[in-house]
Amino acid sequence: MTPPLFIAVSLPEPVTERLAGIGGGVPGARWVPRENMHITLRYLGELEGTLADDVCVGLTEIEATGFDLAIDGVDHFDGRKGAHVLFAGVQPREPLKRLHDKIEIQLQRIGVKAEERKYHPHVTLARLRRAPADRVGRFLEANGLLMSPPFQVESFGLYESIRSHEGPVYRELERFALQPGD
Repeated sequence: MTPPLFIAVSLPEPVTERLAGIGGGVPGARWVPRENMHITLRYLGELEGTLADDVCVGLTEIEATGFDLAIDGVDHFDGRKGAHVLFAGVQPREPLKRLHDKIEIQLQRIGVKAEERKYHPHVTLARLRRAPADRVGRFLEANGLLMSPPFQVESFGLYESIRSHEGPVYRELERFALQPGD
């Protein structure tokens, strides 16, 4: 078994600095460290046998063009007991969805089980545990219109998540270049 694996787009340092700079002020929030911020394209989890190698080979076969993205607002995902994740949205979503769909088709072709959830591109900022709704509301009100300048997405990567006492450490295993955009 491999450590948990995921496929993601990394973010430029000015974007992660800006996102890390808005963290705080919400009791019960576990903020994502700047170096762990990314846009997940597909979570794979632990893979058995040679499937991780097959995934790596399969990802090299994906043909997609680079594109521009920008951070566009802050929102939350609800759980059973209210807000459980704070995230930054991205725009435009379509290029990411197209890349996600190509990756999904390739993964299924090599035997990875299909993703059951609808893809919602975002950058996780914090995971919440019993966070007061009024504080979450204030955070969203203060940061809901957050925007970044556009940045170029020229590649995506395969990462492993290594557990540590300080929280997960993400290590890039392989980087896959996208074709130059228009």
